[in-house]
Formats: sequence, structure tokens, C-alpha cells
Amino acid sequence: MRLLLVEDEVEIQGFVKQSLIDAGWEVQAVDDATSALQEVTKQTFDGLIVDLGLPDLDGIDLLLRLRRSGISAPVLILSARRSVDERVKGLELGGDDYLTKPFAAVELVARMRSLLRRSSRGEESSHLRIDDLELDAVKRRATQNGHLLNLTPQEFLLLEYLCRNAGRVVTRSMLLAEVWGMQFQPDTNMVDVHVYRLRGKIDPEGAESRIKTLRGVGYVFQRK
Repeated sequence: MRLLLVEDEVEIQGFVKQSLIDAGWEVQAVDDATSALQEVTKQTFDGLIVDLGLPDLDGIDLLLRLRRSGISAPVLILSARRSVDERVKGLELGGDDYLTKPFAAVELVARMRSLLRRSSRGEESSHLRIDDLELDAVKRRATQNGHLLNLTPQEFLLLEYLCRNAGRVVTRSMLLAEVWGMQFQPDTNMVDVHVYRLRGKIDPEGAESRIKTLRGVGYVFQRK
């Protein structure tokens, strides 16, 4: 997959570009909005990472121009602007997710993976099987070794998201956005509580859980 990075700060651009390349993506980097608009006319990108503080045009204006020109690829906004109003504005005017500086490489990569997965959701199978678990996304049913699991709707969505991202790190904020539809992470332990309950339903008694906790980061669902 090919990504376009629009970031004018040299150190941040280098850090972000290398993080994305290490994750397996091809990255084209530019340092202003004018160059970004030129690049999207030359080639197709699967996703964009856009800084709001650009030297020639505000990142919000760039987002508007991209959307008006028919660019539908998911956009991850990078910015030092932390106010809720700024984040809401960026999301309402064309951004798909918002990451404030400073940030960790693991969260950058995880959020980009999430956006790319969501953009290709129509191509995903409605049936998913991992080890002894089988999920039907249409009927919202999950079975383990052929036995129906008694899951709440939110527990099913949580399990589906973890299974579709098996082996990948998913953050709490990603889970809140995907499972509960919350764009910003409030001061809540809701994710942790639901993960705890889900573990109790899918992990045999006494067995090590397949849902691993990465302290301060999030979770990883591991195959057997």
C-alpha cells in the first residue's frame, strides 16, 4: 500500500516516514500542501497522513481541497493542536482520525492500520475463523469449538475487532472508536472491563489468555 505523508518538520517527517516504512508501507513524503495536491494528481494513495501546521496552507484547508477534488482515501491528522474544538473541526472537515503530538510510533502505525482496514471493510469476509473461534459478522454470532458463546453485542464487536487484527497491537482509543463509536478517549476503564469479561468467556479455566495486555499501549490477540 502507498501512503502520502504531508509534514514540514524535518525530524518528525523522518520519524513518521521510517515508522510507516518499517510497518511495510511505501511512503511518499512532502513538506507542504502545494506538493501534496500535485502528488495526488500524479498517483493514487491508499491513505494520507497530514500535519495541520503547514507553511503554505493550513492543513484543514488542504483536507477540504482533497475532499472536494474527489480524494476519498482515509486521512490521519497529525497536530500539536490539542483542543477538542480543533479535533472536532479536523474530523468534520475531512479527517478520519486525529493524533496529537508527541505520539509513539506504535500508536501511529496502529491507527493507520485501523483506518486502512476500515476503508476496505467492504472487502472483508462476513465469516471469520481463528483457531477454535468462528464468527459470523452478519448474524453477530460467535462459537467456540462449535458451542455458541453468550456474548453481549459489544463483546461480540470487541472480539471481532481483536480477531480481525490478530497479532497486531490495538490501542484503547482505537477500540473505543471502532467498538463504541467514541472518537476521543474519555477517562474510563470501559475497555479494560469488557476485555476482562471477554477473557472469561473465551479462555478455558486456568489457561493463559490469548488477549495480551501491553501496559500503557493496548492489547494484542494472539493465535494459539
